[in-house]
Amino acid sequence: MVVATNLGFPRIGAQRETKKIVESFWAGKVNEVALDEAAVKLRAENWKLQKEQGLEHIPSGDFSFYDHVLDHSVMFNVIPQRFRHLADGHERTFAIGRGIQKPATETQAKVDIEAQEMKKWFDTNYHYIVPEFETNQTFGLGSKIKTLEEFNEAKALGIHTRPVVLGPLSFLLLGKPAKNSHGLDLLSLLPKVLPVYEELFAKLAAAGADWVQIDEPCLVLDLSAEIIDQYRVVYNRLGAAAPSLKFLVATYFGRIGNNVAFVKDTPIAALHIDLVRSPEQLQSIIDNLNQTQILSLGLIDGRNIWKTNLAKALELANAAVKAVGSNRVFVAPSCSLLHAPVTLRFEKRLAQQKPELFDWLAYSEEKCKEIHILAQALNNGAESVAAALADNARSIEARRVSPHTTNAAVRQRLEAIVPDQLRRRNVFATRQKTQEESLPLPRFPTTTIGSFPQTKEIRLARSKFTKNEIDEKTYKEFIKKEIEFCVRAQEKLDLDVLVHGEAERNDMNGWIASYGSRCVRPPIIFGDVHRVNPMTIEETVYAQSLTNKPMKGMLTGPVTCLRWSFVRDDIPQSIVCTQLALAIRDEVVDLEKANIVHVQVDEPAIREGLPLRAVDYEYYLQWAVDAFLLSTTGVTDKTVIHTHMCYSDFQDIFQAIIRMDADVLTIENSKSDMKILNAFAKHGYSAGIGPGVFDIHSPRVPSTSEMKERADAMLEYIPARNLWINPDCGLKTRGWKEVNESLENMVAVAKALRALDKV
Repeated sequence: MVVATNLGFPRIGAQRETKKIVESFWAGKVNEVALDEAAVKLRAENWKLQKEQGLEHIPSGDFSFYDHVLDHSVMFNVIPQRFRHLADGHERTFAIGRGIQKPATETQAKVDIEAQEMKKWFDTNYHYIVPEFETNQTFGLGSKIKTLEEFNEAKALGIHTRPVVLGPLSFLLLGKPAKNSHGLDLLSLLPKVLPVYEELFAKLAAAGADWVQIDEPCLVLDLSAEIIDQYRVVYNRLGAAAPSLKFLVATYFGRIGNNVAFVKDTPIAALHIDLVRSPEQLQSIIDNLNQTQILSLGLIDGRNIWKTNLAKALELANAAVKAVGSNRVFVAPSCSLLHAPVTLRFEKRLAQQKPELFDWLAYSEEKCKEIHILAQALNNGAESVAAALADNARSIEARRVSPHTTNAAVRQRLEAIVPDQLRRRNVFATRQKTQEESLPLPRFPTTTIGSFPQTKEIRLARSKFTKNEIDEKTYKEFIKKEIEFCVRAQEKLDLDVLVHGEAERNDMNGWIASYGSRCVRPPIIFGDVHRVNPMTIEETVYAQSLTNKPMKGMLTGPVTCLRWSFVRDDIPQSIVCTQLALAIRDEVVDLEKANIVHVQVDEPAIREGLPLRAVDYEYYLQWAVDAFLLSTTGVTDKTVIHTHMCYSDFQDIFQAIIRMDADVLTIENSKSDMKILNAFAKHGYSAGIGPGVFDIHSPRVPSTSEMKERADAMLEYIPARNLWINPDCGLKTRGWKEVNESLENMVAVAKALRALDKV
């Protein structure tokens, strides 16, 4: 019989319960006991919900307060030396993820520790905490074994789960050597870490587990033959050590390709593949399994919010059943549902305002139901779920023929794009001279990345406006006051290029996890994109009217709009991105007409969107960079085009960054040990650049000396004429006190550099 299963469920809670309790813990309002009690309640709700939707294999161990990779590191005692003096517990785990800073007291010395590095989880907008491994690294299970405890927790509720654990090869490959361990071959640590996996699996087997899900997402990357050989060795060893357990090795986000070759020679019981991203890989995977191995079919999109075309999914599933038999097939989402909102049950406003769109959607709860429907159809025949399949077919067809998905004027404008629209009028060196003459700034100019704190007062006003408790005029007056407050604060700090603070900007639709307690509400792109009205002109022009200092217009670039939205899946993403670019181009041109001479078009997701296989890079980078250029090249030389990128391995896309031809590039740098700057020096980047001097994802306030040390190191790679001083990213999630203190220190660094530059 075909088994209905899942790889992971959102851990934020339908009403963001996890975020709220975690931030209460950080604020000292609740203790660890309350934190754990809230998690127990939420996990129970998640398991029961999945069971009620008809799933048979339900994951456990997928919950996290902050990040599942961080949890795995802590469970295996991979704790960097700088954190080891802290007491074991939630506070230490959070400190690793976000840093910690405490003043000295009579009984305790000052605590001031930087967080570990954070990176994007493959090509998603989720961020994970990068494990740090040392040359003399030791591994071991502590007294609190999260995976085991949560299995037993579900068992006590009468729910038999499938524990989830990050696989040993991916754990090491996703990590990095610690600062004192440069040159460490991470895979040399396998002999040390495997006994701990064996110990964990033995404990799970003793507790009654029969299946274990081992996530090996690195199997969709370009891997050497030597690494694939290690996979074969590792899984043969783990299988021999835990013969009573069945291992489901889970891959997602792409195709496995030739990396699958090792699987049939191991005791791996089941292999999960992503058939949403790579449906073409099905036959190749079937051909590379042995006669007993089960195939887990990722048929439901775990990263988007559209209803599955169940008829098409059944075609793939039936092909698999025909090839290997129903007893060797699981149906599942393409990946963990971590990347999807929890449930449509609370989307009442969307249901009322856009009932047609609402009918096309499926969040995590609804996706679990789709999985069950597919399993029922495969096991009992399509007629057993005929009503559900018919209703699904109706929704799919309604979306296909809806007049709201196609706009003839947008399609005509796409066809009229010409090469000149992808070029600035002059090269950067010429533009830089024009800009320095017409818009003089001090050496080492200071700015921020755009957003300032979204205070509880801002959130309350927005909530009241959304609920029609205040009218639009009252809300706009409130926003104007917030803008003025932000401008005055920047003037007081003596920043050089200001921003309006983005108080009016809000996320939309269903919540998903981004990093730590941070949740976002991605927009839904369901039809052809065009600009109905100017989007940012009113707020930016008002902010400029308050100050004589230059005000920077703030826009999100087309690739990032695409990547950070729930994007339509019925036309190529390259077309959606170009539509977005044309809309943004109109806004950039209008900002220049309004005498806004600094315009930032952020592209933090351009590296995130890079395909996982090198053979696919060129095609993606061509249309992605073209879209950015289309957005930004409609202005004169006098206008300074900024862009921002964060948490990226820029080495893979450096020529693309150069081709973007921005006047100023700001980048995340403080968590990356300055390693990013090596790439900029190596490739001879000649435009303005602002590597972040402090980490905005941490509550700690770095000292002036700490930031100055970073800036001095930057000058070894970047000419003084081109260096900007700025934070890593936007300040939206921070509080005003720490923002003011950090920026005050940052401005002091710039002034110190100017003083030295004159000597």
